[in-house]
Amino acid sequence: MYRFDQNETPLFDALMEYVDRDTIPFHVPGHKKGVGIDEEFKNFIGENPFKIDVTVFKLVDSLHHPTGPIKKAQELAADAYGSDASFFSIHGTSGAIQAMIMSVVSQGDKIIVPRNVHKSITAGIILSGAVPVFMQPELDKKLGIAHGVTPATVKRVLEENKDAKAVLIINPTYYGVATAIKEIADIVHSYDIPLIVDEAHGPHLRFNEKLPMSAMEAGADICAQSTHKIIGALTQCSLLQVKSNYIDPARVQQVLNLLQTTSPSYILMASLDCARRQIALNGEELLNNAIDLANYARNEINKINGFYCFGEEILGRPGVVALDPTKITITCRDLGITGYELDMILSNKYHIQMELSDLYSVLAVGSFGDTKESIDKLLHALREISDEYSSKGKVRPDFLDIPSIPESVLIPRDAFNSKKESILLRDSIGKVSGEFLLAYPPGIPLLCPGEIITEEIIKYVEELKEVGLYVQGTEDSKVEYIKVVSK
Repeated sequence: MYRFDQNETPLFDALMEYVDRDTIPFHVPGHKKGVGIDEEFKNFIGENPFKIDVTVFKLVDSLHHPTGPIKKAQELAADAYGSDASFFSIHGTSGAIQAMIMSVVSQGDKIIVPRNVHKSITAGIILSGAVPVFMQPELDKKLGIAHGVTPATVKRVLEENKDAKAVLIINPTYYGVATAIKEIADIVHSYDIPLIVDEAHGPHLRFNEKLPMSAMEAGADICAQSTHKIIGALTQCSLLQVKSNYIDPARVQQVLNLLQTTSPSYILMASLDCARRQIALNGEELLNNAIDLANYARNEINKINGFYCFGEEILGRPGVVALDPTKITITCRDLGITGYELDMILSNKYHIQMELSDLYSVLAVGSFGDTKESIDKLLHALREISDEYSSKGKVRPDFLDIPSIPESVLIPRDAFNSKKESILLRDSIGKVSGEFLLAYPPGIPLLCPGEIITEEIIKYVEELKEVGLYVQGTEDSKVEYIKVVSK
């Protein structure tokens, strides 16, 4: 299966060699292997992390110009994931996504993206100066979330924008829903342009057949993966994979060099090296256990009055071709409480912290760090919450219809960098937005910089507030004012 020995951890080994040499550090960081660190912090963390918190020198290689152990570690990652080139991102998946976009499109180039993009994608579009062309993902009004875009949607938007330079999709979604990515890759390539994938929530997909198809397996050209989200790397660690006739890995390296610090954390990079070894060698077994626990949780949740946890029954709906069962979406609308309220009850009363919450649901992210004991504690809490609220007889209404995507008159980069003024939201109709306006759920921007503010959008925001939905994106946290482009 692999060309290289996936038991190897070249970067971690190089750091261990540095430690074993008992090297005297006259280099940064200034704590000098932990000697100069705050004692309380060191007592909690332990001494070992500080011993490998080093700077760039030959033994441990350079992230910006890798020729030694970092280069070999990235080659091992590419081998594990079936790509031609793999790059470490210690700038998170946000940084990897921005580099991915800037490697593919430049000032004035069209890039086709789903409307429910993460803000890092819009940041990449702003940084690149590209022109976004939005396609609407499939919406599930019962669940209040967005699923994937369909191949038909991708085909239609490409036909309308034959000058587009790339297509970006999110696969799988935050909630673990995957679309027909292989079919989409074939469609995009028929227009002789690359498919780029936000695979933040899919760094584990390649390593178990019970999971949706990975981006590299499907024929995508480049994808960004949050190895800290599901598998065992530390927070802020991600991978950028390239396998393409359209994208030059040397260009990707240069863009990453623009975005990433020249003083990267070797602790983070070592965790990437070791997480790759773990998932490559033991991923199938570890993920089998995680999937079994998640399915156990799902089955038990669906026995609790007032709760619903979707599973394979939604397969075949538009934008839903496969599911990652390790994502556990717990919908509480039949209890008459919001996802936010459920999130706070679980956190404050039971000390159970969920990944996210929205109007209808909370999301629990399963992984091979879970235990049956932790799952059972969650189930116990949900049963008690059901007993308390199910007698109150309230049910949340279906999610409201989302307004049409407004007309764009400025590219996001120009609108973001323009001179702006802050005015009342109700007075902004007809003006050009200088910032974002988003609604949760389902996380789809109502406005992006450069778009004309419509009466339909303002009315929708008022309706959202009335039903308790979370609106964000503007500098004004109360979303009573919005910044518009000055004339």
